Amino acid sequence: MATNYTDDIGPVAYPLKMVSQEVVEHMLGWNIPEEHQDLVHEHWRNFPAVSKYAHFVLALIYSFLILASVSGNGIVIWIFSTSKSLRTASNMFVINLAVFDMMMMIEMPMLVLNSFYQRLVGYQLGCDIFAVLGSLSGIGGAITNAVIAYDRYKTISSPLDGRLNRVQASLLILFTWLWALPFTIMPAFRIWGRFVPEGFLTTCSFDYFTEDQDTKVFVMCIFAWSYCIPMLLLCYFYSKLFGAVRLHERMLKEQAKKMNVKSLAANKEDAGKSIEIRIAKVAFTIFFLFVCSWTPYAFVAMVGAFGDRSILTPVTTMIPAVCAKIVSCIDPWVYAINHPRYRAELQKRLPWMGVREADPDTVSTSSGATAQTQNPTAEA
Repeated sequence: MATNYTDDIGPVAYPLKMVSQEVVEHMLGWNIPEEHQDLVHEHWRNFPAVSKYAHFVLALIYSFLILASVSGNGIVIWIFSTSKSLRTASNMFVINLAVFDMMMMIEMPMLVLNSFYQRLVGYQLGCDIFAVLGSLSGIGGAITNAVIAYDRYKTISSPLDGRLNRVQASLLILFTWLWALPFTIMPAFRIWGRFVPEGFLTTCSFDYFTEDQDTKVFVMCIFAWSYCIPMLLLCYFYSKLFGAVRLHERMLKEQAKKMNVKSLAANKEDAGKSIEIRIAKVAFTIFFLFVCSWTPYAFVAMVGAFGDRSILTPVTTMIPAVCAKIVSCIDPWVYAINHPRYRAELQKRLPWMGVREADPDTVSTSSGATAQTQNPTAEA
């Protein structure tokens, strides 16, 4: 007589086995093969499996971010590297930031693919590749923001002898890449720390959950290296920069009163300084975006290592990752909106974008001529 049991289980216990399998399959990590189960930390196994529709929505969001990043950062790299007026030492840092942002974009198609499979494609190798791209671009972008702040401060506080030359700029760019390497290479090769899945288990980052002293020290060090130090440098240079800007504007106003004119920014030299101040404001906006994007991620990592892990659900840990990707797409458009020479190049090369910006050199020359005509006594 046929029965509904196998060699290792009786007919009464078989329904219990079916229920047990159903429960496991509906918990996060159920679709990871047994040989790769060590990738999934026990913390994530306490949450129900994420709906496939949530995966698809995340894939759709990342698809739009891919288009925004390729177009925005691609245009920045193209225009800043090919326009003669924009090939300055300072703008080399803008290109470097765009390159880091493009590198972050490279991992987005991997997330889209993972979302459709609802797991990591490639398991440990796929996880390492994804995390290496994220670590290199994230840490590199953070320190590049600090270098941009330093360059803006030097340029505005000492416009004659403070500008960096191309060799100095190249060395600083090399420094940003070297800065990003240690905490990318060490976890990738298991020298110190490791990369593991997080959130929906379709993305990867460094391990901040393992309960041992080595992991906790690693989290503290990467937190200081990739977040605290760049943040302190940004705060220091921007505080010095805006002090220099206020002093410069105060001197212009006092000199204008002595000469009985409204403004001294009509001549080309002062107009150039005004442009530098506008660029500094753009850099500050980039700094603000950096704070908004990486502070949530830093918070998640520190809570995972030292705080109440119960608040770290799959959804809450995916939000900081999405924020970081969004900011990498916004960075180039901030320059597009505020950088006058960049806007002029956009108008010239991509007129279909609807950008309206007069040539800064033409405006500066005509403004200086008008000022001399209207204020003939000013020179005396």
